[in-house]
Amino acid sequence: MILIVNVCFEKLHYLEFVKPVEDILVKNNVKFKTKHYKEINQKDLGADKIIICGTSLKDDDYLDNISEFNWIKDCKKPVLGICAGMQIIGLIFGGKLKRKTEIGFYFEEFDSFLGISGKQEVYHLHNNYVEFSKDFEVLSKGKIPQVVKKGNLYGVLFHPEVRQKDLILNFC
Repeated sequence: MILIVNVCFEKLHYLEFVKPVEDILVKNNVKFKTKHYKEINQKDLGADKIIICGTSLKDDDYLDNISEFNWIKDCKKPVLGICAGMQIIGLIFGGKLKRKTEIGFYFEEFDSFLGISGKQEVYHLHNNYVEFSKDFEVLSKGKIPQVVKKGNLYGVLFHPEVRQKDLILNFC
């Protein structure tokens, strides 16, 4: 069972950023449940794996509630953070939030990561990124970390639900 964490403040944002991840899992017969981050309880964290989805450019309510994600520090399960989810993981471990708006398709270069490697076209939709602590391994080339890993924690700044759907399935 996969726990999908919704960080969206508005329902419309859920439809754009969480539902596409759900649709990928439904299409591939992967069992999941979705919960808003403010409603997660200890039982939910018993899921086999956790995906923290992204949200829209103006929806940064989660940044005011970052302590709601302290469970990540002790989580033994694999966690994949997508965009906002990656930012949350970085902030929980002392990273610094930086401003940089990137919107649209970009080519990025990756070390091997959840089935993607080399130069790939990815979809960016973010205003922020995180300068990660040295504990995180950056598996992308370029000035802004696009892919990071630390133990069972994985983060992608781009949106694999748009262009790299297999990355989500490989994580699951």
